[in-house]
Amino acid sequence: MGFRLKKGDHVVVIAGGEKDARGTVLKVDRERDRVLVEGVNMVKRHQSPLRFREAGIIEKEAWLHVSNVALVDPETDKPTRVRFEVRDGKKVRVAVKSGAVIE
Repeated sequence: MGFRLKKGDHVVVIAGGEKDARGTVLKVDRERDRVLVEGVNMVKRHQSPLRFREAGIIEKEAWLHVSNVALVDPETDKPTRVRFEVRDGKKVRVAVKSGAVIE
């Protein structure tokens, strides 16, 4: 079974404190089943200086579990589940609600 989310997918948070927040997937960690979503689950971290960066308190995204996000259907703009189908000899991701192919 393939992984249902990829880098660059548009997702919506469906559980937790950031519920209904939308963003784009920046990174996917397949070993820990986690995703990094742009602008969602922001945390503050103290950073020490190095030659190529300055010190201070920075704000960055924290990892979310993949079960707490859902892919946004490209046709209805609502959260949807994803299934896999073989179309024209290729395995593609398909939105369950509308049947649209997800690129």
